[in-house]
Amino acid sequence: MLNIKGLNVVVGEKKILNDFNLDIKDGEIHAIMGPNGTGKSTLSKVILGNKNYTVKSGDIKLDGKSILGLSTDEIARRGIFVSFQNPISIEGVQNSEFIKTAINARRENAIGLFEFIKDIKAKASELDFPEEMIHRSINVGASGGERKKNEVLQLELLEPSFIILDELDSGLDIDSLRKVCDGINKYLKEHPKTSVLIITHYPRILEYIKPGFVHMMVCGKIVKTGGYDLAFDIEKRGYSDTSVIGSDSKDE
Repeated sequence: MLNIKGLNVVVGEKKILNDFNLDIKDGEIHAIMGPNGTGKSTLSKVILGNKNYTVKSGDIKLDGKSILGLSTDEIARRGIFVSFQNPISIEGVQNSEFIKTAINARRENAIGLFEFIKDIKAKASELDFPEEMIHRSINVGASGGERKKNEVLQLELLEPSFIILDELDSGLDIDSLRKVCDGINKYLKEHPKTSVLIITHYPRILEYIKPGFVHMMVCGKIVKTGGYDLAFDIEKRGYSDTSVIGSDSKDE
């Protein structure tokens, strides 16, 4: 699904990603944990083709084909979706029209209006997302929880094959987090080949969306890879404790 090999990325003169390597296969759920400033969110932006970051070397391949140099919209059309840590509001752009336009950008034939209305109302109801917000400007007047629910609503309707969840739990209370994660897990059950990359500081979200692989990231590279239990070992010991990394540390 996604292969990142030898990725070195800079902003100005500052190196952010340092010979970064990661392989994610179809249907796998991976989580990256690390301290602030280590490059976790930079990774998601580089995957999406953000031009503020310069790739000095390495490659990113989706389904065996390089996506470096592609525009963000081209990358999104290939099936990558990012749920952002702080979803922005856009005055004057209706939520439903935005989603319908995005759906049609990935289809040969435009979605029918009746089908679209039926789908968006059903999925909004499952997420406890207020129907009135479907017709509002994107995220205008929305709470943190409503913004994240809107991200999942977009996800479910766009049907991506690769999902990046960047600090999904940021700003969510426990009930909203559970509802949002229930929606994602439902989608993954219905689309078993979909792969997920979770970027997080804390293991709380991993209790709801359980990864098969957890990676510890420090100074722009992965220094330790393990299973689900690694997340709680990191929480207990911290990122600077060398016993967490251990003698068997490796780049993944």
